Amino acid sequence: EVQLQASGGGLVQAGGSLRLSCAASGFTSDDHAIGWFRLAPGKEYERIACINIRRGNTYYEDFVKGRFTISSDNSKNTVYLQMNRLKPEDTAIYTCASTVIEPCGENYYDYDFWGLGTQVTVSS
Repeated sequence: EVQLQASGGGLVQAGGSLRLSCAASGFTSDDHAIGWFRLAPGKEYERIACINIRRGNTYYEDFVKGRFTISSDNSKNTVYLQMNRLKPEDTAIYTCASTVIEPCGENYYDYDFWGLGTQVTVSS
């Protein structure tokens, strides 16, 4: 069974950085993608970035381009989200999820397995 575990959240001042990790297990091949999502109070799930594990392609939403970087260490079955120049509006619960929709599912309902979230709080 596929399991995902997101970690690395915390409290940081505006302009600071955090690196989130998504540890994955249970996959039988690399034919999947991992996406990072966030859920802020009063809002719906937002996809932030996605990486296709087999192809290595990465995708970002406009509001994080230039600030966030998604990467994968396949030897550790871990996907990272490096978040720089954080803003108070980045405050949310962040989680990772997997999809088999190539190259990367665009919507939250494209994703089959979800990890528990990790809280990111950015103070002004």
